[in-house]
This record gives sequence, structure tokens and C-alpha cells, in this order.
Amino acid sequence: VQLVESGGGLVQPGGSLRLSCAAFGFTFSSSAMGWFRQAPGKEREFVAAISYSSLSTYYADSVKGRFTISRDNAKSTVYLQMDSLKPEDTAVYYCAATYLHPVVPRTSGDEYEYWGQGTQVTVSS
Repeated sequence: VQLVESGGGLVQPGGSLRLSCAAFGFTFSSSAMGWFRQAPGKEREFVAAISYSSLSTYYADSVKGRFTISRDNAKSTVYLQMDSLKPEDTAVYYCAATYLHPVVPRTSGDEYEYWGQGTQVTVSS
């Protein structure tokens, strides 16, 4: 099982980035997916989640209206479109998968079985 994130980098405040997470070794289309982030000196926090069918999505209040999670089951890939980025969005972003809870998006990292290695996002002028 492998989750591989990409798309991170350095962006100015107000800019955009699109993160991707490619999945290997498990049934992606039957799994809910989530994005989490961890800033230096802070605990990991939930960002967004999407059900296996894309019918349900859920966002942290801090990113609602700015970030959009989506998935392409044919490509076994989940995306996080990040717009209107702020310096406080700076963190390592992780994608995660759960096959035990595919229908209702989960906000707790403890409910995800698989994790990626993370990709750095830095928002700075």
C-alpha cells in the first residue's frame, strides 16, 4: 500500500496550489480519502475529506470556501485545490485513506488506515 503526494511548494499569499495523492495497492474506489496538515510545533489537523463515491465532502472551518477536495477513481487519485492561500496554511500536507469508513467522511486521523509521506506547502511573500 502506498499513497504518494505531490504538488506542494512555495506560493505567495493569495495564490493557489493543487495537491495530488496517487494511491497504490488497495481498492481506492471503495475507500474514503482525507487530507490533513501539520505545521511546525503544532498537532496534526484535519483539512478535508471525501467519501468513496464523491457524494459527501467535509471541510475544516479554516479552509471552507477556499479549498476543494475531489477524486478520480479511474486514476486512483485524490486532489486538494487550494485557493486564496494564507501564511497560516503553511504546513506539511498528508493524504490518508480509510476502507473501514468509506461513506461518511471522517475528521479524525485515528480513523484512517493508510497515510502518505507528506508534501510541504509554504505560503510566504
